[in-house]
Amino acid sequence: MIEFYKTFGTETKKIEALETGCWINVISPTEEEKNFLIENLDVVPEFVQASLDEEESSHIDFDDDYNQTLVIVDYPSAEETEGKYDKMTLQYTTLPLGIVLMKGYIITISLYENLNIEDMATGKVKGIHTEMKTRFLLKLLLRISQRYLIYLRQIDRLSSLTEHKLHRSMQNKELIQMLGLEKSLVYFSTSLKTDEITLNKIMRGKLIKLYEDDQDLLEDVLVEIHQAIEMCNIYSNILSGTMDAFASVISNNLNIVMKVLTVITIVMAIPNIVFSFYGMNVTGLPGPVWWVPTLIALIACGVATFIFMKKDMFH
Repeated sequence: MIEFYKTFGTETKKIEALETGCWINVISPTEEEKNFLIENLDVVPEFVQASLDEEESSHIDFDDDYNQTLVIVDYPSAEETEGKYDKMTLQYTTLPLGIVLMKGYIITISLYENLNIEDMATGKVKGIHTEMKTRFLLKLLLRISQRYLIYLRQIDRLSSLTEHKLHRSMQNKELIQMLGLEKSLVYFSTSLKTDEITLNKIMRGKLIKLYEDDQDLLEDVLVEIHQAIEMCNIYSNILSGTMDAFASVISNNLNIVMKVLTVITIVMAIPNIVFSFYGMNVTGLPGPVWWVPTLIALIACGVATFIFMKKDMFH
């Protein structure tokens, strides 16, 4: 899908055809649309390919021959997935977004629709102008960094909710949810650090020309990214500590269960020992009076149970 947007005054509107100074939004392009970018707009083929590679990490690149700059950043994504224990659960991950700065146009290329692009297109992000490519880029990066903070707070709330559930019942469902959140934080942490490196390269002003207002905006983006990194580290440490604590609790509960089962096995083995003695084909044992071995077994079980209870072996 290819869409064209252009700013008129203070409002960014969707237009039907390509115009100089417009923003070209490309999402999951077909081969025909890829050829349009490469052949009609002279976009560097490697830039298109890199933007559509899910494994591509955040970086900035400049092509001298085409005089084009590619900025790839990882943006956060939350999608509902069907789990084994829950019908639907939120899964957080990061995906690459390519932004191509070239003469006359700014192009965003991604494999999937994302809320950051949608916010830019629907006017939720104020102060953008499609002809001011650097400012447009920085506004988009600021929106992405803010989205990280939103999702990190969601992860914190979900982890707290799951922790409360774990206090009431130790089920695999809650443990798997905690593990999924911990994995999401790892994705976020890795992507945020690579995004920070990319922003620092932009800050130098060698690959992208920065004006005074752009410098202030870029500093705001870096502040948001640093805050997101700190929050990610804090939540990750808390979640990791919580998982370790619950692992210890589960291990302790298992030890208690094994101890109780062992004590019960010992107590139940006493009658078997007594009856085995009376079942032997030897002389010298009392006559065939059924209550004698039964009484001995009950007394022995009672004594053993009393001793184990005094030693608090049933808890």
